[in-house]
Amino acid sequence: MAGVQTAVALRERGFKGSVTLIGAEPHQPYDRPPLSKAVLLGKSEGSAFDVDFEALAVELRLGREVLGVRPGEHELDTEAGPVPYDVLVLATGAEPIRLPGAEGVPGVHLLRTLDDAERLRPVLARQHDVVVVGAGWIGAEFATAAREAGCAVTVVEAADRPLTGALPADVAAPMAAWYADAGVELRTHARVQRVEAGEVVLADGSRLPAGAVVVGIGARPATAWLTGSGIELGAHREVVADAHLRTSVPDVYAVGDCASFPSGRYGERLLIHHWDNALQGPRTVAENIIGGAFGAPSAVYDPVPYFWSEQFGRFVQYAGHHTGADTALWRGDPSGPAWSVCWLREGRMAALLAVGRPRDLAQGRRLIESGTPMDPALLADPARPLKAATAQ
Repeated sequence: MAGVQTAVALRERGFKGSVTLIGAEPHQPYDRPPLSKAVLLGKSEGSAFDVDFEALAVELRLGREVLGVRPGEHELDTEAGPVPYDVLVLATGAEPIRLPGAEGVPGVHLLRTLDDAERLRPVLARQHDVVVVGAGWIGAEFATAAREAGCAVTVVEAADRPLTGALPADVAAPMAAWYADAGVELRTHARVQRVEAGEVVLADGSRLPAGAVVVGIGARPATAWLTGSGIELGAHREVVADAHLRTSVPDVYAVGDCASFPSGRYGERLLIHHWDNALQGPRTVAENIIGGAFGAPSAVYDPVPYFWSEQFGRFVQYAGHHTGADTALWRGDPSGPAWSVCWLREGRMAALLAVGRPRDLAQGRRLIESGTPMDPALLADPARPLKAATAQ
């Protein structure tokens, strides 16, 4: 997403120079969200972007892994030899964290690429017993698809609840019931000791039958190839970008899952592994590449983060960043089908989680962007539109 959108944004803004898009995968550039849904369930053969690269004069070099970069020489090192550049955009995304000791064990899968989805599709079609390791966003989405395909599904999570680290405990807790409602067994406080052919062995000695094991325990920026390049990496091995999405070396930008950026809105550096970040950031990069040719880059990247997830028959949306908020207000009953949580900081909305309440999300996102003061008493009334809950 990030690489394709950068190329498209450059052309939309009138960039006349050559644009080359290099990717390690052999497939036409594709969108990832459908992989855990339509592609996985066989409802779609792929999710290639509807982009006419030839008409845009964007050169695709597919199936070519980039091995390193030498900023001093303005060159990339690839399997097919060096590639010179005037400006380089790093858009390598993130790669899934592998389960220690499970590499090479038959029947163990990840779900990140088109090839991953195609390997998993016949697993669901044969209705295997499936064990999902990790009750995060991707684990819940895969469990949803596996149940729809008729598989028996067990999700094992080392923490005491789903989405630990992503949402506060009291907000994530109601989501645990969704698993049982969908016929999925959720085991918390469950650590995987080892994976054997046909079963998963937990630390407490339990053995779970597993025709397939899907690992969804997180992702990390795909930046190992930048080691020794002089490009600064952060605590999570992400590329450290500035407010203009420039890296620490000249003529190199970074965008999407592989990069963090300083948010003036939230007063901290953000690393966002979600689709919307890979859509929005390239517009800033394109503006700064074009503007940088005539002086210093001026476009600042400081979005309201946004993502969504479809799981167990529910549409979950989140906008903002709740860390640092001083107040959390519920709208609706979390045991019901539709509810929201609003986080305030100094009386202004900082973040919003909406389950089955898309209007709350749309209005809340605009209120976060504007920094409008809110009335907590009005905000807590689920019958009142968010835009009507502002402070007088």
